[in-house]
Amino acid sequence: MPDSPSAQGRAAAVGVQTVEQRALAETVPIFAEVTTARDGAVASRVAGNVDKVHVLAGTRVEAGDLLVELNRELLTILVAQAEAQMAEAAAGIATARVQVDRTDKALARIEALRGSSAFSEGRFDDAQADMLGARSQLAEAQAREKSGEAQLAEARYQLERSLITAPFSGVVIEVNTIPGAFIQAGTPVVRLLDTDAFEINAGVPARYVPYLEPGQNMEAITETGVELTLELRAILPLEDTATRTRAVRFAAPGLGDLTNVAVGQSLTVNVPIGDARDVLSVPKDALVQARGGWTVFVAAEGKAQPRAVTLGVALGDRYEVLSGLDAGDVVVVRGNERLRPGQDIAPSPVETN
Repeated sequence: MPDSPSAQGRAAAVGVQTVEQRALAETVPIFAEVTTARDGAVASRVAGNVDKVHVLAGTRVEAGDLLVELNRELLTILVAQAEAQMAEAAAGIATARVQVDRTDKALARIEALRGSSAFSEGRFDDAQADMLGARSQLAEAQAREKSGEAQLAEARYQLERSLITAPFSGVVIEVNTIPGAFIQAGTPVVRLLDTDAFEINAGVPARYVPYLEPGQNMEAITETGVELTLELRAILPLEDTATRTRAVRFAAPGLGDLTNVAVGQSLTVNVPIGDARDVLSVPKDALVQARGGWTVFVAAEGKAQPRAVTLGVALGDRYEVLSGLDAGDVVVVRGNERLRPGQDIAPSPVETN
């Protein structure tokens, strides 16, 4: 067994914090679970035969990544056909405009003879009819062009949507189709979960809701002991009549960066149950279980001095101290598990929460 630090002549390295008065509120632990704001099926917008499936359950994708590819041969032909119809319509418009110009000029020449012996009412009527007919043909050609534009837009839409892409970044949860399957428009092909949209859902007893407000920060801890700072995002205006709880949503920045986070994973949130008040408190990490109660090691003159404390209520990740400590005392919060009374220590400040 190796010698202790003091036996080797070295002081034990510890982290310390200064005890101070803080405005804190009494809290209670509330069960909560991980949820996500975006979790759902990605559906095909067009009908067709599935050519390729590019993902598997568990694949992480970025927004715009290809998920499923439909057969595009017929759709490519339909686009080419629509483009040909557009070219035909454009040629028809050009021909119709030449005809309109010709009949307009012919009508103008005959009308210029009105009042002279050379003017013929019959020829004038024929020229006017030819002009109206030419303009009607132009209008029909322009209508065919509009129809062709719509058909081309539809064909291109079908072709573009035959490549089904991820609407947002996330993880594929399920794949609902296989190569060779025929799917209709609206058929779900992939279930996608957005891991960047993780948040926390908790059912808070309605009697505690008056002490909550959007933007409030609260401490939480996962089942694996990871501590998180949550921000209250919303209190939903729904109350469970059976449990008399309100649904509360918390933003959890960085939650998606943790290892193996999953929707439905449980954690505990410390929810305030009263107004904040000025109290003397210590972090829970400063407490050491001793015979008959709790002890805190105070750093004094380079040594660890045990101090019995009387605790009050839980205040988030801290505990109210009723006796045993004074404001300004420096307590050990890291490395206190193996300290002995009077042991030499090398304290380093630890950032307060």
